[in-house]
Amino acid sequence: MTNDPQVDTRTHQNISDAIHENLDKVSQFSQREEEQRTAVQRAIEHVSMFFGEPRFLLTFLCASVAWIVSDLFLHHVGYHYFDEPPFSLLQGIVTFIGVLITMAVLIRQNRLARVEEERAHLELQINLLAEQKTTKIIMLLEELRRDLPNVRDRHDEHAETLQAATNPDAVLEAIAQRKEQQE
Repeated sequence: MTNDPQVDTRTHQNISDAIHENLDKVSQFSQREEEQRTAVQRAIEHVSMFFGEPRFLLTFLCASVAWIVSDLFLHHVGYHYFDEPPFSLLQGIVTFIGVLITMAVLIRQNRLARVEEERAHLELQINLLAEQKTTKIIMLLEELRRDLPNVRDRHDEHAETLQAATNPDAVLEAIAQRKEQQE
């Protein structure tokens, strides 16, 4: 660590710039996903989000209670039932709303699952690339260590192991074998 405030400021700015650049990339990814949504998807997701709010539940409960109470009260004061108990019309409306909510939520979840799958694929690609770069850096450092005359050459099994490229298929197979052993 240096005591030079100018160096510390530059380092802080570099970290800050890198963070801002990454945030911009994530924002661009989200904006691209938003632009790919159709108007129908936006409307369905807006409805889905409305159904998920506490005020919808409260409104729905109040409307159902008001429906039942007003129907019973009107019958009690001498009018005919507008929806005779067991309130089949209300049950139909509730069922219809339930189907709408279910479809809206499923449509939204399917789209979000596709977005998440794309992000996971991107993350996998970046992780594989980072692993390849790290392996190459280790190889270059080991080569440099062997070539420098003032650095003692020694055998490092761990560094040797880390120089080998990771085979994702072999890792997946090892994970599957481990799961089989645990079951």
